[in-house]
Amino acid sequence: MKKLFLDDLRSVEMIYGEGSGADFDIVRTYEAFVEYIQKNGLPDFISFDNDLGMDTSGKHVAPDGYAATKWLVYESGLDLKELKFKVHSANPVASKQIEGLLTNYIRHLKELSSH
Repeated sequence: MKKLFLDDLRSVEMIYGEGSGADFDIVRTYEAFVEYIQKNGLPDFISFDNDLGMDTSGKHVAPDGYAATKWLVYESGLDLKELKFKVHSANPVASKQIEGLLTNYIRHLKELSSH
């Protein structure tokens, strides 16, 4: 099972416990997230942080986990019906946005394919 961890600071172990790090590929930025999926395809599971720090200039907030989610849904062209995910962000509002967008979109895809 291919797993992807999007977080700018935390380690996999901080979220999933000791020994879990080897199970995940880690990306730290929106750009790395997009590049990883374009190169390797959709993983089976994605763990999302939302707040991804500052951009490379250090002057602006970097694109976040919600931006990564919107890219997956609206731009990637990938079939997300079987995607499993968890949002581990400490930002409760953004967590709900990510969860809501993915849950609703996956439900929509499954409904379309059942007709």
